[in-house]
Amino acid sequence: MAGERMEPFHIPRWKPITHCCADACGHGPAGGPGHRAESGASRRELLLGAAGAAAALAALAGLERTVTAQGRNMPAPPPLASPLEGLIDFHTHSSPDIFARSLDDEQLASMYRDRALEAVVFKNHVVATADRAFLARKRVPGIKIFGGVTLNGAVGGINPEAVGYMHAMEGRLGRIVWLPTFDADNHVKFFKEAPAGIKTVGPDGKVLPAVQEVLKLCAKEKLVLCTGHAASGEVLAIVEAARDAGCDRIVVTHAQFAVVNLTEEQMKQAAKMGAKLEICAMGVLQGDRAILASQKSWRYVSLQETADRIKAVGAENFVLGTDLGQAGHPTPADGLTAFATGLMAQGITKDQIRTLGREVPGKLLLG
Repeated sequence: MAGERMEPFHIPRWKPITHCCADACGHGPAGGPGHRAESGASRRELLLGAAGAAAALAALAGLERTVTAQGRNMPAPPPLASPLEGLIDFHTHSSPDIFARSLDDEQLASMYRDRALEAVVFKNHVVATADRAFLARKRVPGIKIFGGVTLNGAVGGINPEAVGYMHAMEGRLGRIVWLPTFDADNHVKFFKEAPAGIKTVGPDGKVLPAVQEVLKLCAKEKLVLCTGHAASGEVLAIVEAARDAGCDRIVVTHAQFAVVNLTEEQMKQAAKMGAKLEICAMGVLQGDRAILASQKSWRYVSLQETADRIKAVGAENFVLGTDLGQAGHPTPADGLTAFATGLMAQGITKDQIRTLGREVPGKLLLG
């Protein structure tokens, strides 16, 4: 009400954030908001290591391309072609951030531009990225860059004003709205971090009034509505409400990850209501095979499982992303390359990769 003082938004966490796209970030006494846990090698060290590897590869590339053996001239290898040409990474993370990232915005965009990617989406869990997309486009011409806003506590939770200002940012490159992620009620309860988080669905199974306002705004401005870290049942309720509100751009955020984990049948239900299902390269780096300790509490998602879901539900119902950018993990470009080629090794065709990696996200962002 007018004249009342707004209290700062706060979730009383018992332990650091358990997050799928970063190492731990403390919010307790040992590390207040903004504290970043140690992640081993620094970003500078990781980049120096990558530079050394690149130099070694360049040296090898400088060797004679024509090899003479037993008096025969072997043909030169075919011209290099990027397996990522024309694709779109719908889910990346870069610095600056509260979490340790391997690349900054410009480095990430440049790497993807050099590999002929069509577009990339910058995601951040605590600040909007529409302005960063605008600046990165100026610095890195030749690739389309988009941003959005995640409705976590840092922006006031389910806050239609945060959505409106994000979309109004100069350049109009803020195209995506993510419902709560690591502050979601389902997330904090799933990982036993806090007694409660930001709710999107009420006890009656219906989305809350504040969420309805966000859905109406997304429908009006043709923004992409992503379901965040809602539970599978909540996801279906959100998708149904978004469809009924007139949203024609709905994405189930990393639909296979532990905190969401839609079944094949639930995927089909969501797709029938018009939602697209995000698959992410990060899945193979989670679970007991995880490189980063923070990822061991998440579920390992095999390439075979992902390929089976694509075949069962249809490539036209999926959208490709990596959820990469963490210090200590492969770069998003390397991760996306391995993910796309790995799926093809599991029987997904090049045309299907183009559908879920270019046509579907292209319509969401540009249609």
